[in-house]
Amino acid sequence: MDLSILAPIGSCVALLFALYLARKVLKEDEGNDQMKKISASVRAGANAYLKRQYTGVVVFFVILFVVLVGLGLGGFLTMFAPFAFVTGGFFSGLSGFIGMKIATAANARTAQAASKSLNSGLKVAFSSGAVMGFVVVGLGLLHISVWFFFLKYWYADPAHLTVAAGKTFEEAQIQAITSAMLTFGMGASAMALFARVGGGIFTKAADVGADLVGKVEIGIPEDDPRNPAVIADNVGDNVGDVAGMGADLYESYVGSIISTSALAVAAGFGLKGVTIPMAMAAIGILASIIGTFFIKTKEDATQKSLLSALRRGTWISGAIIAVAAYPLIYYGLGKENIGFFFAVLSGLLAGILIGITTEYYTSDTYKPTQKLAATSMTGPATIIIGGLSLGMLSTVLPVIIVGVSVLVSYRVSGGAGGIGDPSFNQGLYGVGLSAVGMLSTLGITLATDAYGPVADNAGGIAEMCGLGEGVRKRTDALDSLGNTTAATGKGFAIGSAALTALALIASYVAEIQVIDPDFVFDLSIINPPVLIGLFVGGMLPFLFASLTMEAVGNAAQSIVVEVRRQFKEIKGLMEGKAEPDYASCVDICTKSAQKEMVLPAVLTVVSPLVVGLILGVNGICGMLGGATVSGFILAVMMANSGGAWDNAKKYIETGAHGGKGSDAHKAAVVGDTVGDPFKDTSGPSINILIKLLSMVAIVFASLILNYHLF
Repeated sequence: MDLSILAPIGSCVALLFALYLARKVLKEDEGNDQMKKISASVRAGANAYLKRQYTGVVVFFVILFVVLVGLGLGGFLTMFAPFAFVTGGFFSGLSGFIGMKIATAANARTAQAASKSLNSGLKVAFSSGAVMGFVVVGLGLLHISVWFFFLKYWYADPAHLTVAAGKTFEEAQIQAITSAMLTFGMGASAMALFARVGGGIFTKAADVGADLVGKVEIGIPEDDPRNPAVIADNVGDNVGDVAGMGADLYESYVGSIISTSALAVAAGFGLKGVTIPMAMAAIGILASIIGTFFIKTKEDATQKSLLSALRRGTWISGAIIAVAAYPLIYYGLGKENIGFFFAVLSGLLAGILIGITTEYYTSDTYKPTQKLAATSMTGPATIIIGGLSLGMLSTVLPVIIVGVSVLVSYRVSGGAGGIGDPSFNQGLYGVGLSAVGMLSTLGITLATDAYGPVADNAGGIAEMCGLGEGVRKRTDALDSLGNTTAATGKGFAIGSAALTALALIASYVAEIQVIDPDFVFDLSIINPPVLIGLFVGGMLPFLFASLTMEAVGNAAQSIVVEVRRQFKEIKGLMEGKAEPDYASCVDICTKSAQKEMVLPAVLTVVSPLVVGLILGVNGICGMLGGATVSGFILAVMMANSGGAWDNAKKYIETGAHGGKGSDAHKAAVVGDTVGDPFKDTSGPSINILIKLLSMVAIVFASLILNYHLF
C-alpha cells in the first residue's frame, strides 16, 4: 500500500471536522444587542488589521518571488521553487485568517454560553480553538499532498529529470521533489514571521497601553468599556494569539514533515521514507479528533480540574499516536528499523514534558508563580527581578528534555559516525521523525492554545456588557486557564521549533551534499568561519528580540498618549456618560505594527545570505547552530517569565496579597506589562526566526556554495 495516500485523506477529514465545529459554534446564541455590537467591533478591527498586513506582505512576497525566479533562470533553483514559495505563504496566512474569523465570531457566544454554565462556555471556546487547530493541520497536509503528487508525477518523466552519476532514478526523483517542497516551507515561515511579529506588536501595544493608563493610572477594572484601548486589546488577542499562532505552527508542522522527508534519501529509505512522516501526520489528525470528545468539565470545576479536562484530550491523542506508530514503522520501514518507533515516542514524550514544565513555572496553582506573586508586596522592582529569575531557571528542564530527546532519537535510529556516513543520516532521520511525532497531535494541541484568546475576549465582553459577577467568575476561570494553556502552547511551539530547526540544519547539510557530493565539511569549532558563524547566530535572537521589544514600546507609547488624551478631553467619559473613540486606538496599533514589523522580517531573510556569501557553507552551519541554541533558550525564558508575571497578577486578583486595587496588585500589573511583549511578541517570534534562517539557507544553498568569500 502507498502510505502517501493517507495524507490527502487525513487533510480532508481535518477540514471537514473543522467545518463541522465551525457550524456548531456559529449556531450558538451570540447574546444581547450590546454583546453583538462589541463582538462586531472586534471583528471589524481584526479584519481591517489583517487586510492592511496582507497588503504589505504581498509586496515582500512579490520581491522575493522575482529574486527566486532569477535564481531559477540562473540554474540555482528549480523553476517550481518561486511558485512553491508563494503557495507556502498563502496557505500559512489562510490558516491564520480562518482561525481568526471563527475566534472573533465565538467571543460573544462564549460569554453567553458561560451565563448558562462553565462547561457550556468551555465547549464553545474550545470548539472555536479546535477549528484553528484542524484548519492548520488540514491545510498543511493538503498543501504538502498537492505538491508531492504533482511533483512525483512531473519527475516520473525521465525528460524532466537529470540523474547525477552514482544516483538511482528514484533518489534523483525524491531529491528534486523535496528540494522544491522545502521552498514552500520558506514561504510559510516568512508569512508566519509577519503574522507573529505584526500581530504581537499590535496586541501588546494595545494591552500595555490599556493597562498602564486604565488600571495603574486611572484605577478602573480590566476590560472596562470606558477605556479607549479596550477594543484594540481584544482585537490584538485575535490577530496575535490566533492568526499569528496559527501561521507559526502551520510552518512548524509542514517544516517538520518536509525536512524529515528530505532526509529520507540520505538515510537510505527512498520513497517509503518520504511517506512515513506524511502518514504519521494523517494518523495524528484522527487521533486529535478522537481526543476532542474527551474534553468536558463540571460546573464546580477548579483551575486544576479545568486543566485536567484539556490535558485528558491531548494525552489520549498522544496515546493513540504512540500505539499507531508501531505498525506504521514496522510495515513502512521494516522490522529491522523498529528503532524509529522509539524516536517517535521520544518526540511525543518530549512535547508532553515541555508542556508540563511550562505549566509548572507559569500556572498560579504551583509554587513558582505563587512565590512570584508574593514579591509584589515589596513593589514593582522585586516582582520584575523575580520574574526574570523564574524565566532563567525555567530554561533548565526544557534544554535537558530536548537534549535527551535528540540523543535518544538519534541513537535508537541507529545513528553513529560522521557526516556522510549512512548510519549518521539514519540518526538524523530519526531526529526528524521525533519532531513529526511531537507535532502529530497539533490539531488538539493548538486547539487548547487558540481557545485562550477566545476566553479572554469573552471575559472582556462580559465585563463591558455587565453580565454579572457569576458570569464574570466563569469567564475569569476560563481566561486563567487560557493563560496557562497559552503558556504551555508557547512552550510546545518553542520545543517543536528546536527539533524542527535541527532537522532543517540536517536538511541543509544533505542539500549541500546533493549539490556537490565532493564538498568536505569542516565544522570544527576552531575553524574561523564556523566560530564567527556561531557568534553571529548566537547574537541574532537577541537582536531580533531587541527590535520587537522596542517596537512594542514605541507603539505602546502612542497608545498611552492617546488614552490619556481621551480621558482628558472627552467630557463625561470617566463617568460613563460618553463613549470613547475605540477606532483611533485600533488604527494607531495597526499603523505601528505594519511599520515596526518590517525590519525584523528583513533581518531574518537577509542574515543567512550575508553570512553565507561571506563565510560560506561552514559559516552558515555555525550560524544556524548558534541561532538555534541561543534562540531556544531565550524564547523559553521570555515566554515563561511573561506567563508567570501574567498569572501572578491574576492570582492576586483572586484576593491574595490584598487583591485588586492593592499596592501589590499595582506592582503585579507593572510586571505583567513588562511580560506582555516577552510572552506574546518577542519570545514566540524567536522560534520562527530559528526555522526561517534554516529555510533561507537551504533555498539559497546553491548560490552560497558557488559564491562566497571564505
